[in-house]
Amino acid sequence: MIGFIVAGLIIGALARLIKPGKQNLGIFATLLLGLVGSVIGGTIANLLGTGDIFELNIIGFIAAVIVSVLLIGVAESLVGRKKSA
Repeated sequence: MIGFIVAGLIIGALARLIKPGKQNLGIFATLLLGLVGSVIGGTIANLLGTGDIFELNIIGFIAAVIVSVLLIGVAESLVGRKKSA
């Protein structure tokens, strides 16, 4: 479980580096979205039959990074909308 949390934190940091432009999210929000992305990526890998949700594999890692980048983009648009309103 600790390995899963560490992997989620790394995935969140990696997603933040991949996402272009300035980001208005705090580090805690980014890391939390990385954890959520890693759960979703693990679930996708599990549904594809490549391993368990908590098992680190390449398909799950790639899916987790992609999902985390998308989650960060959605969160930024929500944060930006709240600041302009």
